[in-house]
Amino acid sequence: MSEVTPTSEPPPGAEELSEAGVPEGGLVAGAPEPDLPPVSATATRGKRFAALFKNVWALSLTWIVAIAALIAGATAGGSIAIGGGAAGAVLLLALLIVFLIASNQAANDFFTAYADSRGLTRIPGKASLPPVTPLLRRGDRRYTDEIFNGLLPGGLSGSLAHYTYEDTSTDSDGNRDTTYFHFTVAVSQLPETAPFLSELALQRRSGFRFLDGAEDVFRSRQRVELESELADKKFEVFTGKEDEMVKARRVFSPTFIVWLGEEAHKGIAFELVAGAYVANIKGHLKTAEELDAFCQDAAVIARRLDEEACE
Repeated sequence: MSEVTPTSEPPPGAEELSEAGVPEGGLVAGAPEPDLPPVSATATRGKRFAALFKNVWALSLTWIVAIAALIAGATAGGSIAIGGGAAGAVLLLALLIVFLIASNQAANDFFTAYADSRGLTRIPGKASLPPVTPLLRRGDRRYTDEIFNGLLPGGLSGSLAHYTYEDTSTDSDGNRDTTYFHFTVAVSQLPETAPFLSELALQRRSGFRFLDGAEDVFRSRQRVELESELADKKFEVFTGKEDEMVKARRVFSPTFIVWLGEEAHKGIAFELVAGAYVANIKGHLKTAEELDAFCQDAAVIARRLDEEACE
């Protein structure tokens, strides 16, 4: 095994992560197990919906507007049927509004309970993550809707977040169109990996394998070829232009490849840049079971990276 040159200074990404509130500590042994049963972002929606419809002010306002619509529609259209249609539309709109409010309240209930039961600090609403890896630099606009800081399930100290980036395009007529890309990410600091590899990334395969060579011409990173049919079918691995290929390959032991291909969540990917570690999966996970499983998988990957860097 090659020796890792010790460093007395933090890696380049560490200061940005610390300033953004991402906890230091990396991997922690003996992480506590959650003490509450799994819940979801919709678990209390029915309860919240019923409570809103029992609200005297909400009911009164809805019926007042519906009656006004009934009268106005019948007067303007000359038919009680038209007035009834207008009143029905008001009631349907009221149901939709109440449903959306109840959904938001239920999601807030869940995320608060999730943070409390896992001993995490919740940061709700729009916030941001430091642009320390390519994923966190993508798009024309980037933000988070939820951040949870602390010791995540699985033993990784860092931040769990619902992250979104937007791509905006304009057509020939000047019409703007925005596409939203949603991810759940786990962000942590693994400073011991910085002198080992400047960059390492795994992404799930999305294109045809015969195009790899043509695509690599335009990449600023090296493709890591692994002698595994399973790996070749499931994902692609890249490392920094100046990194040693042998070190990158050592991370992907046969056991680790099998775990990534068959046991880990099929959509999980990761980026490691100058000690900044970001595990990610497409979509915003909204159940405790999914969030816990993602964090635990992120910790397994981080532990493997840390182990190989410290060899």
